[in-house]
Amino acid sequence: MATQAEKVQKFKELHERDGAFVIPNPWDIGSARLLQALGFEALATTSSGFAYSLGRSDGSVSRDEKIAHCKALAAACDLPINADLEKCFADDPAEAAQTIRLAAEAGMAGGSIEDATGYPDKPIYDFDHAVERVAAAAETARSLQPDFLLTARAENFLFGRKDLDDTIKRLQAFEAAGADVLYAPGLTTLEEVRAVTRAVSKPVNVLAPPLKGVRVAELAEAGAKRISIGGALARALIATLLKAGREMQDKGSFTWTAAATPANEIDLLMKVAG
Repeated sequence: MATQAEKVQKFKELHERDGAFVIPNPWDIGSARLLQALGFEALATTSSGFAYSLGRSDGSVSRDEKIAHCKALAAACDLPINADLEKCFADDPAEAAQTIRLAAEAGMAGGSIEDATGYPDKPIYDFDHAVERVAAAAETARSLQPDFLLTARAENFLFGRKDLDDTIKRLQAFEAAGADVLYAPGLTTLEEVRAVTRAVSKPVNVLAPPLKGVRVAELAEAGAKRISIGGALARALIATLLKAGREMQDKGSFTWTAAATPANEIDLLMKVAG
C-alpha cells in the first residue's frame, strides 16, 4: 500500500504534467476499488454520492461521517484521493480550516473548500468572507506534513448566478490566498472554460457533465488540468437500479439482468485493486 506522502507526490505530479487527467468520483469502497482496477490515477469523493449511499440527500452528512468515509477510502486503495468537503462544515474560517486538517489526517491527498453557504436565502458567501475562508484553509494546508493540495471552488453557476466575471474574480482571489487548484463547477461551454483557465495560473478542475458531449481532449485544449464528474456515476447507477426495479414492479419481468456484469468479472477487478 502506498504511503500518504507517496500519494500526495503522485497527486502533485498529475497536476504538473502536460495534458488533463480524469478524476472520477466513487461513493464507497467498492466503487473506489473498481475504478482503481480500471486504471484511473486518482479519485475524488462525491458529497452527493456518499449521501445517497446513506439514504440521504446531498448536504445532510456530518463532518464526522465525511471524515470517516475519507479514512475508509484512503485505506482501501493506493490512489491519491481528493475530498469533496463541501463548505468544510463551518462558516468560521478557522473552523473550516480544521476540516482541512482532519481530511489530511484521514489520508486524503487533497480536498476542497467552496463558497456556497448551504443557506437558501443567501447561497454564496460574501466575497471577503469567502476569501478569508480560503486563506485560512490554505494556511492550514501549508502547515501539514505531508503536503495537502487545496482546491478552492466558486459555486456561482451551481446556484443560478451565471456571473462569469464574479466567478473569475473569486477564483483569482482564491489563488492569491493560497489555493493550489481552482474550480468553478457548472460551466457549460468550452468558451467559459477557456475564460477561467486564461484568467488564473494554477491548475483548474472542470466538472464534465454540464458540458454536454465534451471530450477529454477538448477540455485539455481549453486549459483544464483535472476533470471530475461529481455525483454522475452514482446517479447513473441509481438510474439502472430504478429502471430494473420498475420493470420488476410494473411488468413482472427480469430482462435487465442480461446487462448485469458477471460476478466473476467483478471479483477479478476487486483482486486487481487489492
